[in-house]
Amino acid sequence: MKYVILIGDGMGDRPLKALGGLTPLQKAPTPNLDRLAKEGMIARCSTVPDGMSPGSDVAIMSLLGYSAKGVLTGRGPLEALALNVPLPDGAMAFRMNLVTLGRGGGKTVMLDHSAGDVPASDAGPLLAELSRRLPLAGGKSVHQGVSYRHILVWPDAPEGLASVPPHDHLDQAMDAILDDPAYRPIADLVRASWPILEDHPVNAARRAKGLRPANSIWLWGQGRTPKVRTFAERWGITGATVSAVDLIRGLAVATGLEPLTVPGATGWLDTDYEGKVAAALDALKTRDLAVVHLEAPDECSHQGNLDAKLKAIENFDARIVGPIVDALPSFGDYRALCSCDHYTPVETKTHTSDPVPFVLFDSAAPARSGAAGYSEAEALKAGTLVPDGPGLGRLLFGPEKA
Repeated sequence: MKYVILIGDGMGDRPLKALGGLTPLQKAPTPNLDRLAKEGMIARCSTVPDGMSPGSDVAIMSLLGYSAKGVLTGRGPLEALALNVPLPDGAMAFRMNLVTLGRGGGKTVMLDHSAGDVPASDAGPLLAELSRRLPLAGGKSVHQGVSYRHILVWPDAPEGLASVPPHDHLDQAMDAILDDPAYRPIADLVRASWPILEDHPVNAARRAKGLRPANSIWLWGQGRTPKVRTFAERWGITGATVSAVDLIRGLAVATGLEPLTVPGATGWLDTDYEGKVAAALDALKTRDLAVVHLEAPDECSHQGNLDAKLKAIENFDARIVGPIVDALPSFGDYRALCSCDHYTPVETKTHTSDPVPFVLFDSAAPARSGAAGYSEAEALKAGTLVPDGPGLGRLLFGPEKA
């Protein structure tokens, strides 16, 4: 038996007036997902445990069959794992975004959590300058990731530090957060980055091109390395992941999967879809499981860009789901899980904890739900709610090993 998990990050959404009361999943052309929904099982899964923030770290752990409750303390250490950044005992890893802040009129506003999806060619010189000039006493260190997503290791970080995801506060004033005493140690580093980045030649060139400058860092998602049983230990399964995002690569390392590198994978609409598909299918020649993640729908949602989100969903269906599912019969029996990890409504530009719609197709025992297609409404109509990640894992992989 072969297994695939295909994740369209942030595809879930709410009915939109601009779409005549439809959601993007209902509006975008998704013939491959629709076919799987009709021939397989369509249902919903609660991917965010009660009391936890609806981040991709928490939600994608659920899609992999795990629960983040009591295990995951933040996405920072997962991304450190992906970058092979060692964490000393007790050290915390923070996600360090390059962001665009608007400062004026007595306010500091979060204009862009990704600094216009700043590319590695721009981020590299900025990270090098931050490494030289940030106050990094106590063994702190800066490590470059992908695009705007980077890591700061803080060996002696104070316990109980408050932090907030920047994508949850787009177009909002951040002054109350920066002035919060519980945030002070982080705010000091954030403010220290401003004179380093503001007039850097990279940002001067970005402004000249009409691009948003990466004029601040933003620290969040801190935690220590999680310890979980691997796929091999739980189900006797080997596997690999394909993603442009270090978070997913770190989850792979933590759960015993191999993170594969596709040079053209960007996390945006221009990602190398065909390269990702080829890597996944090649992995299935020698492994049991392939996980393919597309970040673009989530990024489009954070930007409030409905047209781009529709295109991202269409691309996910046509250029990832279709080619992979069409190739799977050559491997024999298979099970394919297709899902979003969480909702990211374009109107609010941030994540929510709504149960997500998923499709599970088993070639050996098609469920033949007869659903009209893959969407939030069809999954709700089906009436089945899987309560958590482990429940989804049992549906996909069967009982765990003792």
